[in-house]
Amino acid sequence: MEAQIGKFLESVTTFFTGGDQIPWCDRDVVAGCEQEVMEAEKGTNDDLKKECIMRLSWALVHSRQPEDVNRGIAMLAASLDNTTSPLKRREKLYLLGVGYYRNGDYSRSRELVEQCLEIEPDWRQAQSLKKAIEDKIKKDGVIGIGIAASAIGLFAAGIAAAVARRN
Repeated sequence: MEAQIGKFLESVTTFFTGGDQIPWCDRDVVAGCEQEVMEAEKGTNDDLKKECIMRLSWALVHSRQPEDVNRGIAMLAASLDNTTSPLKRREKLYLLGVGYYRNGDYSRSRELVEQCLEIEPDWRQAQSLKKAIEDKIKKDGVIGIGIAASAIGLFAAGIAAAVARRN
């Protein structure tokens, strides 16, 4: 019986928290990537700098801190126009999609993931993110309908109580 209750509570928690498979990144990983970028900027190897900046961007958009996610989005958006390689463009679009997903801007995230899938339709990471976005949109719709139905019910109950008092 306890196992069934535990499974039920876990499913309710997963429903309300999203339960997506997108990894999170801890603050210490972000700090380590920031340190890598600072050290790479001292050198002359541009490829190493770009690689370190991409790792930092990845860490930022996967962070639990909204300010980190926003910083990652800004970094990726600024570098996207200068990207000529389809593979690197795909990666940046995907990371931007993750960032917007983390910020709750699901429509923008879905647009970016669809651009990703135009470049490489079979890319599983992008397909997984697209599914997570669609699931989140559906879940938010169900919660919104539930809230609206509850509000209407409370309003109707209030009117019924007011009418009953008058009589």
